[in-house]
Amino acid sequence: MTGTGTYEGFTADERAAMKEHAQEQKKAARRGSKAEKAAEAERDLLAKIAEMEDSDRIMAERVHAVVTATAPHLAPKLWYGMPAYALDGKVLCFFQSAAKFKARYATLGFNDPARLDDGAMWPTAFALTEVTPEVEARIAALVKQAVS
Repeated sequence: MTGTGTYEGFTADERAAMKEHAQEQKKAARRGSKAEKAAEAERDLLAKIAEMEDSDRIMAERVHAVVTATAPHLAPKLWYGMPAYALDGKVLCFFQSAAKFKARYATLGFNDPARLDDGAMWPTAFALTEVTPEVEARIAALVKQAVS
């Protein structure tokens, strides 16, 4: 909305993300074995990471390594054009690059299937400016909790 209360619609970046998501859904619906689809989804995810700008790419590579080492049963896939990891077909967590929406920081986010519940309120998204060994340990702990 603008200051006058009129709706301006989605930004170009938001529309592009929605188009990517639609393409991802069409691609996932194509025929092929489950193993072929999983391998293709991981190749697509790794290709998307390789396209990212340096700092985002480095963080996404580290997040991918930590998530896949911590929970190898999660299925890597693209979700709105960003790396994501699904449990039973539902996106559990995802990485969003800073450059994607011209943000100050990248984001590691968790969706409803993640079991991060802690009382009446808990975080589901975390800002990332770099992935240090301490951050990797925190990501691993969050992923373990999310899948438990």
